[in-house]
Parts: sequence; structure tokens; C-alpha cells
Amino acid sequence: MKKLLICLIFIALAAPKLSAYAGDLDSLKQKLQLTSDSLKGPIYTQIAAQYINYDTVANRNLRHYYQNEALNYTMLALHVYSVYNDTLGLRTSYNSLSKIYRSQHKYIQAKWFILQSNTISRQRNDAPNIIASLIELSAIKSDMKDYTLAMGDLNEALTIAVKNKDPKNESAVQVGYAALYRRMENYEKAAIAIKRHEFLDDSIHQAEIDKLAMVAKQDSIQIKKQDSVIAKKKVYTSNLKTNFRRGRMLASARHITFL
Repeated sequence: MKKLLICLIFIALAAPKLSAYAGDLDSLKQKLQLTSDSLKGPIYTQIAAQYINYDTVANRNLRHYYQNEALNYTMLALHVYSVYNDTLGLRTSYNSLSKIYRSQHKYIQAKWFILQSNTISRQRNDAPNIIASLIELSAIKSDMKDYTLAMGDLNEALTIAVKNKDPKNESAVQVGYAALYRRMENYEKAAIAIKRHEFLDDSIHQAEIDKLAMVAKQDSIQIKKQDSVIAKKKVYTSNLKTNFRRGRMLASARHITFL
């Protein structure tokens, strides 16, 4: 009885969210009917993303259904992107497929798809996405207990991040190191990686604050300059009015004298 009550409470709390998701899915699926085949890729991707969002559902059967739907729609998107050689669309699909297969513990498939994503990013010389795919690739290899290979991927990701002076992605790599060291039960090095991650995040945050302060200072200087210009214009206008009045008074006085 108690379990049934808990289940009913869970359903009641989740109902509004599930209803919203269902509404989004219905809308997207209706949109498919009105869209030409060449433009259906992004819609398939959006539908797949809705199902991937359900991936943390506790019910095993329901989670399995959502994962299969996510796979189905991602494969449909992949087909469209392949036909029209849309490399960014392909990369998005590869990332999604890797995520789904990893959640299903199908590591060989997950590894293959993230490698395809990595290849596209390298072809485009897209450093941030090369780093992101290397971090994910390292995590998959860690799941497979290939710790040496996983470390190599993180080392390469770190090298790219440092070379490109990218502290945000360098911080993400440190999170990857921490996760890997924990899997290896090297908690001391995991703690060092977390400290490095926190230091980088603090530095990024401080840099953002300094940037905002600089913008505010520049805005303040600009406002003061504008106020100064306005004040000068007011003085100039006031002097013009005063001189104009004096001129009229002098002209009037001369006229009276002449009379």
C-alpha cells in the first residue's frame, strides 16, 4: 500500500512535466508532416532530444522505450544529414548516438560514433568540439577500463585547450581527469584535478567580473563625456540667448537715441 501511494505521488508530481514533453513531441511530429524531406533532419533531431531528456526515468521499461525512440529518430536525422552532406548535423547525430549507446553500456558503438564526431571536428579545425569529443571518448574508454588510453585522450585534450588559451575547456578536462582518477581509485590525484578545475573556474569568473567592471567604467566615462558635451551646449545656448537679448536691447536703445 505504501509503495502504491509513493508511486501515485510520483506520477502526480511528474504529470505536468510529462504533459509538457508530450505536447512538444506532438507539435514536432505534426511539423514533420508539413516539412519537405530535405528539411526534416533538424526536426528529427529535436524529437530525439525530447526522448533523450527522458533518459533518467526510473522505470526500466519506459527508459528502454525512450532510448529506442531516441535512436530511431536520430538515425532518421542521420540519414537526412548524410544525403545532404550536412556535417554539423551529422556531428550532432553522432554525439547523440554515442550518448545513447553509452547509457545502454554498448561501449563499442558509443566509441565508434564519438570517433566520427571527433573526425568531423578535426576536419573543421574546431578545437572546442575536438576537446569535447576527446573528453567523452576518454569517459567511454574509462567505462571499458582502458585507463591508459583514456588518459591519453585527456592529455591530448589538455594540450589543445592550453595551446588555444581556453580555460573553460581546460577546466572541463580537469573534471575528466578527476573522474578517471576516481575510477582508478587514485583519490589523491582526483582531488588535485578538482582543485585545478575550481581554480580555473574561479579565474574565469573573476575575468568575467573584471570585464563587466571595465565595461561599466567605460560606460561611465562615456556618460560623463556626454554630460559634459550637453553641459557645454547648454552654456553655449544660454550665451547665445543672452547675447541675442543684449543685441536687441542695444538695437532698441540706438533706435530710441536716433529718434
